[in-house]
Amino acid sequence: MNNRNILTVILVTIILISSATFIVDEREVAIKFRLGEIVRAYQDPGLYFMIPFINNIKKYDSRLLTMDSKPEQFLTSEKKNVIVDSFVKWKITGPENFYRSSKGDERIGINRLSQIINDLTKSEFSKRTINEVVSGDRLALMNTVKIEANKAASALGITVIDVRVKKVDLPDEVSNSVYARMVKERATVAKAFRSKGKEEAQGISASAERESATIIAEAYKESQAIKGEGDAISTETYARAYNLSPEFYSFYRSLSAYKETFSAKQDVLVIQPDSDFFKYFNNPLGKK
Repeated sequence: MNNRNILTVILVTIILISSATFIVDEREVAIKFRLGEIVRAYQDPGLYFMIPFINNIKKYDSRLLTMDSKPEQFLTSEKKNVIVDSFVKWKITGPENFYRSSKGDERIGINRLSQIINDLTKSEFSKRTINEVVSGDRLALMNTVKIEANKAASALGITVIDVRVKKVDLPDEVSNSVYARMVKERATVAKAFRSKGKEEAQGISASAERESATIIAEAYKESQAIKGEGDAISTETYARAYNLSPEFYSFYRSLSAYKETFSAKQDVLVIQPDSDFFKYFNNPLGKK
């Protein structure tokens, strides 16, 4: 056998071996067919054999995939429309079922999964109010959707890993009514706070006025008591002084009266010269 024949045999052998083997990558799952009928599914990576021209292979991506759905409108329990933007993390775990349910077209399988997610999300949103789907209850909602979606998607050979809502928006007409209601509610709360504050202010003011009146009354009472004590002491002092020298006290009082009377030059007195008022003018001893 010459070299040319050897090369031909080697080439034919290589072609036969390559056509009789296939490799499943760690990122793939594969299905082997025999004349169009499913023979076996391969989910583990490795080198496998097949019969050329009788068997054929179909492969799918086995990695975690993302289905980013377009925003959809759903009705809440309040019959309000909300626009929901969500995504789904999923993977093919049953390649045989996936092939059968999608009829060999991967897009059909993805569309069926999308429909399942949309129907379940719509159902869950219809049981909740806008406030509930916007608040922390959203996590419970998405977890319920994931559990129910896995039940429905198992027949498709799909496992739903996670369902997440990226954003919940309100249509413009709903937003306006919601914002108007929020403004009204805030105004009502603000009015209640102002009313309560005014009531408390009036109470504080009335209490302060009462305390002020009480303090003034007590101070006046105390001042009158002190004044009375002072008047009593003054009267007693005057009495003692008068008893010590009645004539000097009378003279001193007359001098004080003269000083006050004649301090203003324009004043005119109409009085008898021999009256008691001038007794010290006529006699230093005050005698008539």
